[in-house]
Amino acid sequence: MGKRASDSGTAATTSTSLAIDIPPTTPNRLRIKPVQNSTSKVRDDELIEKEARNKSAKRSKTSLKKKIDPNKPKKPPTAFFYFLEDFRRGYQEENPKVKTMRDIGKACGEKWKIMTYEEKVKYYDIATEKRAEFDRAMAEYIRRKESGEDAQSEDSDLDFDY
Repeated sequence: MGKRASDSGTAATTSTSLAIDIPPTTPNRLRIKPVQNSTSKVRDDELIEKEARNKSAKRSKTSLKKKIDPNKPKKPPTAFFYFLEDFRRGYQEENPKVKTMRDIGKACGEKWKIMTYEEKVKYYDIATEKRAEFDRAMAEYIRRKESGEDAQSEDSDLDFDY
């Protein structure tokens, strides 16, 4: 009988919890929480404010997505990618059985790591030239956008009859 009393005592302490099991698809704000002392209320208020900030941050991230302008110049690849183009051609000729980009990329990365600066200069020069072209194109794009020429060209495209 002593064991039954202790068993019922533990059952009583666990049954005093007021939390209700709600399927995980329902929002957390619908769960009923037990009454707590005043210090825990302050913590609850802080948690509620923190959740509200997180929710507003999530909303702002989705609303901050901007339309990508198709006329905007694309950034040029780095020196490594120019090296990758050359390396891929030679590697595929030497190893015709290797078809996956993963294996080619690994071999290329290993080769790039052991190359000296003098060997890489060729690719750095190409990348620098392309970057200069990009900077000129970007400056032209910004000039056209500020002057409003870009918006006029889009409107003129819409005037065509199909």
